[in-house]
Amino acid sequence: MISTKGRYALRVMLDLLENHDGNYIPLRDIAERQEISQKYLESITRVLSKAGFVDALHGKGGGYKLNRPPDEYTVGSILKLTEGTLAPVSCLEDNDYKCNRAESCRTLPMWKELDRIINQYLEEITIKDLKKMF
Repeated sequence: MISTKGRYALRVMLDLLENHDGNYIPLRDIAERQEISQKYLESITRVLSKAGFVDALHGKGGGYKLNRPPDEYTVGSILKLTEGTLAPVSCLEDNDYKCNRAESCRTLPMWKELDRIINQYLEEITIKDLKKMF
């Protein structure tokens, strides 16, 4: 299940796209439009900025803006950044995890295929695509 952090990160990225005018967008404006706590958005934008998904400018006239074309931001990359993993089951969350039943697990191939489908689907959708869905 995708947490509020992942869902809100997508909303922030869409807000930055839809309100882009070349200037930095203040976080309070995003928070107001999205009806999300500014304090919570600070933690999300910090992650987005640190990972290089957005540019941040602090102080007067500061805020956030996208730093590349919207078709270069996939939903999958944003969710993986904020969620850590999109694995449908815990045994696929960590590559270092070795389940002692993996060799005999009759359902593991199904879970691996579901994981592949989820990742493929979310990597094919960009924030540009999301904007067009409205």
